[in-house]
Amino acid sequence: MAITVEQVYDALRNVEEPDLKKDLVTLNMVRDVQVDGKKVSFTVVLTTPACPLKALIERACINAIIHFVDQEAEVTVNMTADVTSRRGADGNLLPGVKNIIAVASGKGGVGKSTMAVNLAIALAQTGAKVGLIDADIYGPSLPIMFGVEQESLYVNERDGKQYMVPVEKFGVKMLSIGFMVDPSQAIVWRGPMASKALKQLFSDADWGELDYMLIDLPPGTGDIHLTLVSSVPVTGAVVVSTPQKVALADAKKGIAMFQMDSIRVPVLGLVENMAWFTPAELPNNKYYIFGQGGCKNLAHELNVPLLGQIPLVQSVCEGGDNGSPAVLNIESPAGEALMLTAANLAQQVAIRNATLEPTRSVQANAY
Repeated sequence: MAITVEQVYDALRNVEEPDLKKDLVTLNMVRDVQVDGKKVSFTVVLTTPACPLKALIERACINAIIHFVDQEAEVTVNMTADVTSRRGADGNLLPGVKNIIAVASGKGGVGKSTMAVNLAIALAQTGAKVGLIDADIYGPSLPIMFGVEQESLYVNERDGKQYMVPVEKFGVKMLSIGFMVDPSQAIVWRGPMASKALKQLFSDADWGELDYMLIDLPPGTGDIHLTLVSSVPVTGAVVVSTPQKVALADAKKGIAMFQMDSIRVPVLGLVENMAWFTPAELPNNKYYIFGQGGCKNLAHELNVPLLGQIPLVQSVCEGGDNGSPAVLNIESPAGEALMLTAANLAQQVAIRNATLEPTRSVQANAY
């Protein structure tokens, strides 16, 4: 008996998207169903190319056709992705950017910029279109970490206005105040000037179409954070910390800032950096020199996801210093952990977009 397209759709109604808790057909994730005798092919459109459950969903689709339709069916599943967005209609800044993600920390020295750089590259490696803004106005480090200190900025003219062209490397478009000032000179600006500089990185640059834009914020809470949430609709925030108590106390304050009633930016999760020390000569050993389980416990306490735990290894530090971030070596322990963290981040963005209200910029008089 010939297989029909309707049978394929009916079978795939038994395959649930693990995060969104609905079947693939209801979510309109099944496209281009074709049947030729016993041969069945179709496309599954994921919510992100970095989906950590991609292989699980593919297997479930194949099993559904064989179990519910025909045990002799030859099933081909084409896995693709279309990154979701839940932007409100307000504001004209960054109109082509689907998701704006703030990367923050309660205090300095926890590796926030290192995480922002590596997560951006990891998302780009999955096929997503990614941008990165170095909003750490007083201590821009992005040019060093990407090895592009000597790059010059260029401009394009459109509709009578000139726009900066972001520098691109490792598949990531980036801009930083570090490209515009003498790296040997300190940046001594009052809050309003720093805020104006950040807005220009949004409004005066040709970002084009992006799936994700990561914003590397300064440590703590202050003018730059408020400028960000009042200028553009922020999809969510990632907070980076190390496991020791003093860092966790400040991370808790950072999370509380995003959760204030006047701001209400969803916290997508915590990243625990320097979770343990692993010597290169003893790759299977873990030494918890900053304490164990600090971010895991805080994530549980505050009911936010723990996106990943990144080991303290020499390659992470060296990668940031020599312009070759650790995630580029995906077979290393750090590279593997960073790729998994990026996948979990993309997963949380998709869940946020499916379950929460559209994201909007905060009214300036709300704080």
